[in-house]
Amino acid sequence: MPSPEAQQYYAAALKAGQKCYREAVLKGQYPYPQVLDEILDEHLAAGRVELGVLNIPMDQIVGTKVQGRRNAFAANFMPLLPMESEFGMKWIALCEANLSSEGIRDPIRCYEYLGRFYVQEGNKRVSVLKSFDAPTIAANVVRIVPLFSEDEEIRVYYEFMEFYALSKLYHVRFSRPGQYRKLQAALGYEPDHVWTEDERRSFIAAFTAFERALAARRISKTSSSCDLFLLWLQLYSIAELKSMSAKELGESIAKILPDARLQTETDPIDVSTEPEQPGKSILNKIIDHVLLPGHLNVAFINDRSAEESPWVYAHDRGRQAMEDFFGDKVSVQVYTAAEGCGTDALFDAAVEDGAQVIFATTPTLIASCRKAAAKYPDCKILNCSVSMPFPGVRTYYSRIYEGKFISGAVAGAMTRTGKIGYIASSPIYGVPAGINAFALGATLTNPDVEVLLRWTCVSQDAISELRGLGCDMIANRDVTTEAQLQEAYGLCRAENDGSLTPILSPIWSWGEFYIRLIQSIFSGAWEELGDRSQKAVNYWWGLSSGVVDIRASEALPVSMAELVDILKRGIISGLIAPFCRHIVAQDGTLINDGGRALTPEEILHIDWLCDRVHGKIPSYDELLPIARPIVRLQGIYRESIPPEKDGVQL
Repeated sequence: MPSPEAQQYYAAALKAGQKCYREAVLKGQYPYPQVLDEILDEHLAAGRVELGVLNIPMDQIVGTKVQGRRNAFAANFMPLLPMESEFGMKWIALCEANLSSEGIRDPIRCYEYLGRFYVQEGNKRVSVLKSFDAPTIAANVVRIVPLFSEDEEIRVYYEFMEFYALSKLYHVRFSRPGQYRKLQAALGYEPDHVWTEDERRSFIAAFTAFERALAARRISKTSSSCDLFLLWLQLYSIAELKSMSAKELGESIAKILPDARLQTETDPIDVSTEPEQPGKSILNKIIDHVLLPGHLNVAFINDRSAEESPWVYAHDRGRQAMEDFFGDKVSVQVYTAAEGCGTDALFDAAVEDGAQVIFATTPTLIASCRKAAAKYPDCKILNCSVSMPFPGVRTYYSRIYEGKFISGAVAGAMTRTGKIGYIASSPIYGVPAGINAFALGATLTNPDVEVLLRWTCVSQDAISELRGLGCDMIANRDVTTEAQLQEAYGLCRAENDGSLTPILSPIWSWGEFYIRLIQSIFSGAWEELGDRSQKAVNYWWGLSSGVVDIRASEALPVSMAELVDILKRGIISGLIAPFCRHIVAQDGTLINDGGRALTPEEILHIDWLCDRVHGKIPSYDELLPIARPIVRLQGIYRESIPPEKDGVQL
């Protein structure tokens, strides 16, 4: 005689099955478990792999191998047949076994395809254990391997198979390529690290706690929970999770949800190409006069000192210009990382000292910026970088390509040999745009010119190489300080005696940016932009804002100075757009027929070179070691670079 307790369990399971069935029918969905033989022709698979007996996640069991007793179960594997049926009696007998000390021990037999399991033998065991909310079940698993293709789901699955060989984990299912490698790195493992049993247990315990926290906040438990966990690991660690209370863990998850939302969007970044002007009514202006700050505490955080880095020195000059402009309306402190010390503590110190706005002047500080943004949501944090899809950190850079276009036009007009050298820094966002803009400017004044490209991240003597190839004009690295105008920076003329004469250079005028940005906070334009944009904000200003400018030496001919002025005024007014012209890439692809201007997003993410450029974009393996960290962060192909366990995780 079945026990009343087991009968009660069946009655509850039957009710859950009937509810699932009705809801599926109302939504027009298939109401029964999926049947693998109906969705897959095994003759089209790459093969089978016997995995042996494993503990598999119960929530990844979605169907049966063959049709069989399909109508006996709803899609959630809860029963649909009456209690008095033979099926019902067998289900209740298994339930009684599970309630006893004996338990359900015999492993089921199932097939795994694309990370989902289909039961061949043991459907009722699955049903009973699902009704008890068992997290796993023992199963003898046969994997059916799909044929490889460029379909994203197949690519992700092949990455999963590599990950499974290392971890023996079925609990981790990502939705995008590249995530498994990032998880290995985020956990501090080398790409080929084979997990120990202790590491596996520790991870499962942490991930289970994370999923419980998601459920407590009513965040659906789907494959995206793995993506969320990886995003969480970019700011926190497994060790920190173990020390957190349930409330603290939930709060930390809440802080990453805005980032998680943007990760799923195809266009997560709002590119601000001009300084914002507040558009408010008189009444709102009166209210703002009361609510907006009259004084700001501003912090600058550098990863090196101004004496060590021309880049940091240029930003420090910008800081000084901003302080001079605002006087006692701002209080500014500078924090510089000491060698061997972490930068997270600098952000803590800045906030403790009262900072309301923090400028982090190099892309390498982005990880610390993200942590600080989660920790101090009331502090405005900016990082000098581009294409960072994190809404808590606004980024800023400049459209230096506009200056490169003007520089190229001068080079094309001044060359005698028709060969112009161009020295690029690294293949990071914005650099290919600068190369192409320079080449387009050069062909504007000299249709037959050739631009020969070299990279400082590959070659240590690019100038000698270019001189040897007959280049009489060479575009060297940009000027970052006024003092460099007297050196071989920017566009130079190669003299017969081997020297280089500086002609002119695009410059980064960071003081203009810092002044205008602080003005936007005082005026309320910062808040207006944030209210209007639900994306990450990237300031990308150019000549019209004054953040980019042209500096000329005395060697610039008067006629060329007039050309510079004409082009500069044309770009500022919008009458001239460097990329609004006929453009063909090196491989013959027509990029633009000349009938439109490329969008800011298209320009920022250029990863091609136009046909007048002789040279190529170097691969990651070709880069000098010193250049690799910045390319990992800002490289145009950063998503394809294998992550490092000690590197910044994006």
